[in-house]
Amino acid sequence: MPAPWRYPATATEMRDAESRRAAYGAGRSAEALAAWWLRLKGYRILARDLRLPGGELDLVARRGRVLAVVEVKRRASLETAAEAITARQRQRIARAAAVWLARRPDLAGLEVRFDALLLAPGRVPRHLPDAWRP
Repeated sequence: MPAPWRYPATATEMRDAESRRAAYGAGRSAEALAAWWLRLKGYRILARDLRLPGGELDLVARRGRVLAVVEVKRRASLETAAEAITARQRQRIARAAAVWLARRPDLAGLEVRFDALLLAPGRVPRHLPDAWRP
């Protein structure tokens, strides 16, 4: 039987919990900004913040015959945001995208592309279409 949930007992646990909440909130607002940016570029957002077997998808967007699986990264600079998308993470995203597409046969005929959308404070978002191939 799992241990019952409890409030963080130590000051360190409380700081860690607060840090996780702040990071989660920053990530959610980054994804909202990224969705807005893609809409301005003519994309239609089909899904946001999907948790699937094998991985997580930040955004799935469509424009014409292209289905873009978009990884959103927010860091202090655009360069560090780009570096934060590791090979292992790209593999997880590709697995999750395959699961999602298997559940959506209506999208089977579209060209699937893996994009990155990089965000940094005070900078214009950078959209990298076809950032990688699985």
